[in-house]
Amino acid sequence: MEIIDIIQTITRGEDSQNQFKKNINNVDALAIELIAFSNTVGGKIFVGVSDDGEIEGLSSNDIHRINQLLSNAASQNVKPAVNPLTEIVMVNEKRVLIIYVAKGINKPYQDKNGAFWVKNGADKRKATSREEIQRLFQDSGMVHADTTPANGMTIADLDMPFFSKIFEKIYGESLDSQKISLDKIINNLNLGENGNLNLTGALLFARSPSNRLPAYIVVAVSFPGESITTESYIDKKNITGKISDIFQQTISFILTNLKHIQGEQGINSVGKPEIPRIVLEELIANALVHRDYFVSAPIRVFIFSNRIVIVSPGTLPNNLTVENVKAGNSNMRNPVLASFARYILPYSGVGSGILRALKNYPDIDFIDDRDGNQFKCIIKRKLE
Repeated sequence: MEIIDIIQTITRGEDSQNQFKKNINNVDALAIELIAFSNTVGGKIFVGVSDDGEIEGLSSNDIHRINQLLSNAASQNVKPAVNPLTEIVMVNEKRVLIIYVAKGINKPYQDKNGAFWVKNGADKRKATSREEIQRLFQDSGMVHADTTPANGMTIADLDMPFFSKIFEKIYGESLDSQKISLDKIINNLNLGENGNLNLTGALLFARSPSNRLPAYIVVAVSFPGESITTESYIDKKNITGKISDIFQQTISFILTNLKHIQGEQGINSVGKPEIPRIVLEELIANALVHRDYFVSAPIRVFIFSNRIVIVSPGTLPNNLTVENVKAGNSNMRNPVLASFARYILPYSGVGSGILRALKNYPDIDFIDDRDGNQFKCIIKRKLE
């Protein structure tokens, strides 16, 4: 880092990616810092700087000792091992050791006692909930939420006419013509096993998945003004059902609460929506397919007088950024769900959805909210 950047970082204070340590003497405490950074987005530890940003400095002996502690912590007290880098800089004529910890590619990392640690703002905390630990495994690609069990839902919950229709659409053969049992078919398609459905099987093909999976719905609200703090709303709906039903009903809700422009159409025409339907379809389909199903929360759609906000649980997966997404890059968080969704929704799975939406309506912002663990699409409405 350049000295000016170091000074500016220290002046701003600690945050989720920058930690200050006056000195380091405990190998276990150092290991926990390395684990928390590795399990989150990575970061830097400035050693020789007090919590309030005062440059204390280190002696040559301090630096030699800390480097040895770091080597031991990274290789023996962090599982799997990590490889932090170090840099010695002079700030105000005092030595500061910077430890660079990369975002881990082998998550989740744990300490010698088996505890998982994550960053929590400028501090750190132990990850204890099942969902949070599952998300750490998900980040490494070791587990996917879309193939986890669907809370006791079985093949008896399938909407058989709908499943049969999609099966024939995909494979060109009727379900009735198959020589193996329905249970075996579900297992072969990675939609469940032993007669039980996984999330993909339930969300796509069950009659009423929301009965057992109440968090995976869409909550849609239309407000009269520009703020969610208003005490009144124009329209509100909890949208439930299988994903295809949720998709259609969400699009209908948004279109009902938008203005329609007559243009050159006849007086009896319903007019064109102020935001092209294809834009709404692309963004809602992406939200349903790519949301984090390890987060027990609904997708939220808020319609304000000046914008539409689509809030998906979970941030962008792995190393994706907003710039990557706008350039057409993609990373499938739910690969099995995505593989079937392209036969059910207007979804291609090749990263073109966001590009199509922006081409048809450029006034869209995307926010990858890491602190709130959510991804937002903000569609700006044209004010008269």
